[in-house]
Amino acid sequence: MSEETVVALGEDYPELRESVRRICAQYPGSYWSDLEDKEAYPTAFVEELTQAGFLGALIPEEYGGSGLPLRAAAVILEEINASGCVASQGHAQMYIMGTLLRHGSEAQKRKYLPEIAAGRIRLQAFGVTEPTTGSDTTQLKTRAVRDGDSYVINGQKVWTSRALHSDMMLLLARTTSADQVKKRSDGLSVFLLDMREKNTGTGLTVRPIKAMINHNTTEVFFDNFRIPADSLIGEEGKGFRYILDGMNAERILVATEAVGDGKWFIKKAVAYANDRTVFGAPIGKNQAVQFPIARAWAELEAAEMVCRRAAALFDAGQECGADANIAKLLASEAAWKAADTCMQTFGGFAYAREYEIERKWRETRLYQIAPISTNLILGYVGQHVLGMPRSY
Repeated sequence: MSEETVVALGEDYPELRESVRRICAQYPGSYWSDLEDKEAYPTAFVEELTQAGFLGALIPEEYGGSGLPLRAAAVILEEINASGCVASQGHAQMYIMGTLLRHGSEAQKRKYLPEIAAGRIRLQAFGVTEPTTGSDTTQLKTRAVRDGDSYVINGQKVWTSRALHSDMMLLLARTTSADQVKKRSDGLSVFLLDMREKNTGTGLTVRPIKAMINHNTTEVFFDNFRIPADSLIGEEGKGFRYILDGMNAERILVATEAVGDGKWFIKKAVAYANDRTVFGAPIGKNQAVQFPIARAWAELEAAEMVCRRAAALFDAGQECGADANIAKLLASEAAWKAADTCMQTFGGFAYAREYEIERKWRETRLYQIAPISTNLILGYVGQHVLGMPRSY
């Protein structure tokens, strides 16, 4: 039997999936391995996705995008990963613009969204996490102080992926001191800032972080970095709630990316289990090999159904916070189970780079940490879904 034995039932958006697969077929594992060796960004791949309209999928047609629902965008990312490519290198361009779309002025949307959709401007960097605050976003230290027709920014961000390859950044900074607000989530503001003069002595410095995976992540330093006052998105002090309504979209998209990786691993494992002969029979005949793959597939199918439900609620304008978080939790764990099962099926060959498994295996582990960790999701479910006391 071939890899095609494993086929997902009820695949939606079949034409969209096929279009993504055709692009991905041009970027085999060797392309991604070479990028890792050079710690380089997949410029050609991202540009092709952009020109095909995939990274502008969620931008409305009136601003030059495709105007597709969230589920369609999720399918794009799923297929990229299921084809052996890496969706995370470009996925931020899909959802970061949501804050601008929902809360920006009409002038800001007219100025930037068509440029983002056309690929003339890359918006792929999201400056939130800081070295000393981590997931405790409301305690971030980066300050933006109004000075006439400008804001002056000081502070530091970390794990800001793609900042060296992005023209603009969506930045969350404190505009009112924490000791002067009633709620700790108040006094935070969102800015859309131009990064094209980074590392030029203007007060914006970006340094790469060497990491386990090639996601081009960085740390960003602001030293009296001055931006125009009209860089502010929405109202000053309301930034935290602005980014919250974009986090559900992010979690649904990332969860579906994880499903795509899981499907890639299952196909690899099934094909190898059927082809690899030891002791006179395919190793897939052995229950010790077959059953873990079957269980990993079952768990992946269940995770995908929650991803679909979360996307359906989002697209219908319904409350989807619980579903988005649970989808991300289940998909991250199902993908990791599929990755580990695939590695065990291949045995020692899984460590050989030519099979691509070790690269994907490293990347898949991240889903349980980012963009939100498993324990924070469990805390959310415990408090907001099940009604137990806040655990942190």
